[in-house]
Amino acid sequence: MRQRRLNEEEQALWAAFAQGIAPLRIAPRHTGQAPPLTPPPSVPPEADRPGMSRAAIMQRLAAGGVHAVHQTASHSLTVQKGRGGAFEIGVRRPGLDDTSWRGLVSGKLRPERRLDLHGQVAQTAFHRLHGFLIQAHADNVRCVEIITGLGSGHHGGILRRELPFWLGRGDLGRLILAVVHPHAANQGAVRVLLRRPGRGVYR
Repeated sequence: MRQRRLNEEEQALWAAFAQGIAPLRIAPRHTGQAPPLTPPPSVPPEADRPGMSRAAIMQRLAAGGVHAVHQTASHSLTVQKGRGGAFEIGVRRPGLDDTSWRGLVSGKLRPERRLDLHGQVAQTAFHRLHGFLIQAHADNVRCVEIITGLGSGHHGGILRRELPFWLGRGDLGRLILAVVHPHAANQGAVRVLLRRPGRGVYR
């Protein structure tokens, strides 16, 4: 069979078509050997990882920005310090009437509820305290007692040291009128005089 030559128009069409043709990729022959393993990505040093490192937590703890660090084998939990600072214990605040203050200081105003935090880690103790005070205020309880224990060390245990900061948080401090120790010899407990629901805030 005699082949026909392409005319100029057909040659131009074929050239345009051939420009869009890509060569086939030839699959590598199977040699029975496993392909080389790709090395795993390098783990960035601790300073480059997201989140707060242990060194950063300890630095903030030393600077006073973080309180009550509860460390476990895998992570650290922190309770942030309230913006209001520490709640002053044994100090009469403006707006508190004489009768309530004298009754609280003298012990005549007896606590209606008690919360014993002995043996609790800081994180658990804080959440128990928070729920306890919120519920007591909602139930129109006037006076409560919180027991932390004396703890060890020159300045006492961590619960005793951190309690004023927890009470000074904005969400708890607004519920409280005054805080005192039951008596001078008992620094491991405090009595808290709560505001009546719906009353104004003096802070």
